[in-house]
Amino acid sequence: MSSAAMRSAEIQAEASVFTVVLVSPTMRHAILGAGGIGGLLGAALSRAGADVVLLMRPEALARYGGRLVIESAVLGDFEVGVPAEPGLDREVDLLWVTTKAMQLEPSLTLAPTERIGGAIVIPLLNGVDHIAVLRARYRNVVAGAIRVESERLAPARIRQSSPFLRVELAGAEPVAAELRAAGIDCRVRDDELSLLWDKLAFLAPVALVHDCDDVAGCDQCQLATAEPRQEVAVQLRAVEIERAIAPLARCDLRLEIGEPPVRRLGKVESW
Repeated sequence: MSSAAMRSAEIQAEASVFTVVLVSPTMRHAILGAGGIGGLLGAALSRAGADVVLLMRPEALARYGGRLVIESAVLGDFEVGVPAEPGLDREVDLLWVTTKAMQLEPSLTLAPTERIGGAIVIPLLNGVDHIAVLRARYRNVVAGAIRVESERLAPARIRQSSPFLRVELAGAEPVAAELRAAGIDCRVRDDELSLLWDKLAFLAPVALVHDCDDVAGCDQCQLATAEPRQEVAVQLRAVEIERAIAPLARCDLRLEIGEPPVRRLGKVESW
């Protein structure tokens, strides 16, 4: 073999080894809370080839047929098989916590501490109180937030109607890469407190919009419930509220989660 041929063979061998080293296996995901958020994530990840298991209580598992049907404004409409179990019975790399806040603590029995071990735990709940609850139980909790409108129409049918679907994580870049591969916009931030603060600031104006005590007589509420202008109406109303409460950004606000800079109060850029 000539020296040139030998060198070509060496380069090919080096490239082959290099590829094997860089390509890591797909992460193993468990999803606690298979509702509008958890079901959407589980279906998107499964469609992309990830190893996913849904954790369901026995009564919910009995109604689940093994496949999720998704109607998504962002991901498109599709159906995919996703296995489910009444409790975590295997090792995983990542636990997504997507329950309702009031169901959080009872649901954690489906994901025992000893089974989770050092796996990453990412909650996508409203509020911030759940962070302390999870860190008292699991070793590796990464704060997260999601901006989406998604609902479960039936035990295995999810509708995601918002024109946006974005996840933010306080670290865990490999997780972000898997979400992006599944078609979900994901951003990694290095400041957990600001991530949590921005989540609260985003939710506050939206909650105010939906807390009107005169829905029948409120022009804004009537507009917001008139399809297909719902998202636009809510966006405009949220911007109005943001402007009204913007002076609070100059106050000395102190929260239990810390005191991050008040930079983008009422941020609604993803709408």
